[in-house]
Amino acid sequence: MSGTHWTLDEAERYLLSLELFGMRFGLDRMRRLMTTLDQPERRFDTIHVVGTNGKSSTVRMTAAILQRHGRRAGAYLSPHLVSFTERVRVDDADVDEQAFARAVERAAHAAALVNRSAGEDDHVTQFEALTAAAFSELAAREVDVAVVEAGLGGRYDATNVLASRVQVLTNVGLEHTRWLGPTVRDIAREKLAVVRDGATLVVGADLHPDAAEEAQLAAELHGARLVVAPADPGVEVAAPGTYQRRNFALARTAAEAYLGALDADAVRAAATSVIVPGRMQVVGHEPLTVLDGAHNPAGIAALAESLPQLTAGRRLVTVLSVLDDKDAAEMLRALLPHCEAAVFTRNHSPRALPPATLASLSSQLGGPPSELETDPRRALARARELAGAAGVVLATGSIYLVADLLTPAGERSASIL
Repeated sequence: MSGTHWTLDEAERYLLSLELFGMRFGLDRMRRLMTTLDQPERRFDTIHVVGTNGKSSTVRMTAAILQRHGRRAGAYLSPHLVSFTERVRVDDADVDEQAFARAVERAAHAAALVNRSAGEDDHVTQFEALTAAAFSELAAREVDVAVVEAGLGGRYDATNVLASRVQVLTNVGLEHTRWLGPTVRDIAREKLAVVRDGATLVVGADLHPDAAEEAQLAAELHGARLVVAPADPGVEVAAPGTYQRRNFALARTAAEAYLGALDADAVRAAATSVIVPGRMQVVGHEPLTVLDGAHNPAGIAALAESLPQLTAGRRLVTVLSVLDDKDAAEMLRALLPHCEAAVFTRNHSPRALPPATLASLSSQLGGPPSELETDPRRALARARELAGAAGVVLATGSIYLVADLLTPAGERSASIL
């Protein structure tokens, strides 16, 4: 490390060194980090977003609405696609590399102090260091309000040190059952542990009945106001995909819960400006080439709902990679009926399923003709050949795959923790 302030490379090396230690649940380390950093999380208001899908989009959209109402708005997102700097945003822009590196340096020094009094198996994790850096930088930028995305679950997530005024539950699906519980009700309960006394809890319109019941119970327990967002946002939304209209409706409701009455022109301006990287992101034409980070059955189902609008009757070829902890069969079942061909590949995660496994599942489900290509870039190139200039190519199934395809050739793919 240099004798002056850290560079982005040094900050990223530090964060990647923590990746080896994985996840450790519990809030004690995070609380000690916040104390060491002089409680940065108390210096701005927060809206806390939890859920299975749609969190990042909802965070970006909510922050955009707040900004257009004259608030200095920050955002904390996860995961990133190409650079860690994508995770911390102020006034609709990622923080610059130097500011991010210095924030990580502050968090690293605090982590060293916390680790000094901790056991070998109780050191600060990567996500905790990132979250501490984010809160430190948002406080330094003097944001009025930050919209914060939970990493995993809610109860023991590092972000749950916040005294948020508004909590948002996007939806609940069966994911991360090893950590959050085997049923939708169990998972909802873990996510809803972020609800605060006297706060406002905003939930999505299409919430699973068991999750909706848990939301009602959480609101009653904490004396919180429960608000159900409408299914439609009432404005045109620039971000493509039917699911983004639902996300914007949720964001609009969350912003209203925080601000009170909203200005219609400000809402419209936010709706027409927010584009979410890695979500129905167009990266090429002839054929139209789209990347989408849908990575579980609910996400793929939401994506599939938008496919007729995307393809408009044109030939669709998909490039697919899925992690081994996802229900790949259910994802294929939802996606493949829309496709005329598929190229199965693997992303850089060690948890990626072998392409041959996906091909076998596809064959069992009566899927379209398929090919195998282990390299994501070559898989995308082959899919473009199969689609033809007049067709459509969709790469999906994992955030890791999207990251691989967005990362400049020759650079190390981003960590997605």
